[in-house]
Amino acid sequence: MVDCPRHTDHGQPGVTPLLAVLCQRIARSGPLTVAEFMATALGDPGHGYYTTRDPLGCTGDFTTAPEISQMFGELIGLWCADLWQRSGGGPRILVELGPGRGTLIRDAMRAIPGGSGPITVHLVEISPALRQRQRQTLRHLDVTWHTSLADLPQGPSIILANEFYDALPTRQFERARDGWHERLVGFGEEDGRLQFLAGPVIDPGPLIAPDILAAAQPGDIVEHSPARLDHVTALAQRLTAQGGTALIIDYGPAHSAVGDSLQAIRAHRPAPPLAEPGQADLTTHVDFASLADAARRAGACIYGPVTQRAFLRALGIELRANTLLASAPPARRRQITSALDRLIAPDQMGILFKVLAIAHPEAPVPAGFA
Repeated sequence: MVDCPRHTDHGQPGVTPLLAVLCQRIARSGPLTVAEFMATALGDPGHGYYTTRDPLGCTGDFTTAPEISQMFGELIGLWCADLWQRSGGGPRILVELGPGRGTLIRDAMRAIPGGSGPITVHLVEISPALRQRQRQTLRHLDVTWHTSLADLPQGPSIILANEFYDALPTRQFERARDGWHERLVGFGEEDGRLQFLAGPVIDPGPLIAPDILAAAQPGDIVEHSPARLDHVTALAQRLTAQGGTALIIDYGPAHSAVGDSLQAIRAHRPAPPLAEPGQADLTTHVDFASLADAARRAGACIYGPVTQRAFLRALGIELRANTLLASAPPARRRQITSALDRLIAPDQMGILFKVLAIAHPEAPVPAGFA
């Protein structure tokens, strides 16, 4: 057991309403895993980051690709239409996981040709604040909201997940000279502030690939996200049983690697991950190799991962940009050019972000993965 922080005045820097929740939990049960800390900081019903605010845009903490440019959502819409056309008849169920402000779905639906048939839109969203924003953005569409993947209607679906998996809780293990220790979050004895602690010696062998463990040196950290793997397994099982394709776009390595990728973002700038819990976005890099392996074991067919740069260029983003530029005034032309650069430039989102498709074995090969 540990004592609660000595300073609980919410007016002091770093003291947030969520800190009292964490204090009580740690005092009762001991230090939390990094995954448990992330889950509470992001999803606490009363004080969690995602459950209490709209975090997007200039006045928020970060900006996603659909908010950068309409081109992103439009190309995803055409990608969906192409897949539906080559899949033959049947229902058109379009799903987005963690849909932010609804911008991606709005732009995608605008770009889907009218001859694609009736489309039902389903959003998986836990945040009341973001649901309200989505209702405003998509007020002209018939939309159904759900709290989980399991709540979705049955049938072949196209499922979109843009910057969804990076926020799912992740465990961390650190190699020391005496072996591996799980990285925990607790309160320091001297100042009563949240800090990283080392748990007992543990064998992460059943969780981490042997080559990754062998490559680690003392002080190195490896990550494992049970929540991520469980979710993508359920997603793949749904697709193999009911048909359809999922498109996952997120940031992280194509191959599993050693490294501490836990990061906090606040006001579009990096922040200390343990400072002011509930007030900053927390994410870790998506291990695309482990996602692909989990989906493959569930019977799904895997395409990619490819870089966002390669994917969007294959879909024709530069052609779309040129079309928009042709009739745009000078100020708008600068915006379009800047947005294109942010989406596909190697030193922006182009290389760090990857795209992975998970599909029913008999589904058509999706565009962008030739």
